[in-house]
Amino acid sequence: MNSDYKAGSISLWDAVAMGTGVMIGAGILALTGQIAELAGPTFPLVFIVGAIVTAFSAYTYIRMSNAYPSAGGIGMILQKAYGPTAVAAAAALLMALSMVINESLVARTFANYLLRGLGIAPDGLLVPAIGVALIIAAYVVNISGNRSVGWISQLLAVLKVGGITLFGISALWAGGFTFGTAGDGTASQGLSGFVGATALAILAFKGFTTITNSGAEIVDPHRNIGRAIIISLAVCVVVYLLVAFAVGSSLPLGKIVEAKDYALAEAAAPSLGQTGFYLTVALALIATASGVIASIFAVSRMLAMLTEMKLIPHSHFGMSGGVRDHTLIYTVVIASLLTILFDVSRIASMGAFFYLVMDMVIHWGVYRNLRAELSAHGWIMLTAIGLDAIVLAVFASLKWQSDPMIVVVAFAIMACVLIFEHWFLQRTKTEPHQHDHNGH
Repeated sequence: MNSDYKAGSISLWDAVAMGTGVMIGAGILALTGQIAELAGPTFPLVFIVGAIVTAFSAYTYIRMSNAYPSAGGIGMILQKAYGPTAVAAAAALLMALSMVINESLVARTFANYLLRGLGIAPDGLLVPAIGVALIIAAYVVNISGNRSVGWISQLLAVLKVGGITLFGISALWAGGFTFGTAGDGTASQGLSGFVGATALAILAFKGFTTITNSGAEIVDPHRNIGRAIIISLAVCVVVYLLVAFAVGSSLPLGKIVEAKDYALAEAAAPSLGQTGFYLTVALALIATASGVIASIFAVSRMLAMLTEMKLIPHSHFGMSGGVRDHTLIYTVVIASLLTILFDVSRIASMGAFFYLVMDMVIHWGVYRNLRAELSAHGWIMLTAIGLDAIVLAVFASLKWQSDPMIVVVAFAIMACVLIFEHWFLQRTKTEPHQHDHNGH
């Protein structure tokens, strides 16, 4: 069953590279402009608040992963907290969906930066077409084997973190370390806008869960999973703050919002000139491409694991190969559909809704059923639930005012996932023999 999983094959720094790789791909490139749009002039501080909320969240994952390192990651946590129930299966599927949504978000961001670099307006069918092409290219890298994924992810993570940090420092230097967005008179949505923007900042940090999903393979997992999560979150906080202040010192707020899907490239031009602009576009393309490759790898493994745990159904649809080959294809198809159907801000909103709900379900399950066994502090988990709930409520009410359709779609999908899982698990209980062939 676990032919793909090799104990001790991922070092501490490999795990950190994976975590930061997934986070930086989505976070800073796709979301800076959108966070600025909601939070107004104080938008860099949103990343600090997002990091604090994420730190409370990460506690549960670290305690669980240190106690039970597993390639099942989130699925394993939910299974242990709730047993093989519809709630566990639905929350695990929401996690997988939020990761697939992340792929579409990053694929569209890749397209926006590429077109901006070529001097073409990023609109019409070009954006989804390029996004889908990137997802298919990432699929090809993934079927070429685990080794190439690990090696490419590490190389690109170093390029990404180094390059984006350099961008931040250079742009701040060129801007004379002044932070200019405060005075340009653009209306912000006050405290509710700030709290709502925190939902998107949390989305920029949620890539740390990729480390949880590789638990069984990390060297000395009982120590290193937690360390890898803490180090990668710390690296991302520094990088995000640098970039947010750099963008803020280069552009007035109105400009950041106007160029929200490619804010970094826009900020590079005034402070770093044309060469800086093209270098930033190149960096964005590397970051987004590697983010999609790493994310497709992580999601397909998670879906394969959920299939093996009998939490989701599996069909070959006449395809050859094992479960993992099929889940790769499902991942690519769903990500491509989302890339075609929704724009960046709608994809980000949906990802935030799914992730926050799933996160609360995990904390509650671990708090209720496992905290004594883990000798964990219950108040930290309850704080995590409370913070998630506040951010989710404020974000949903803001979106309800500006784009009610996406709120309806997101909550309808969540309801459908729960109903479907309830039906599927009831059916597998009554027909056990039909479901023990797992596609091998």
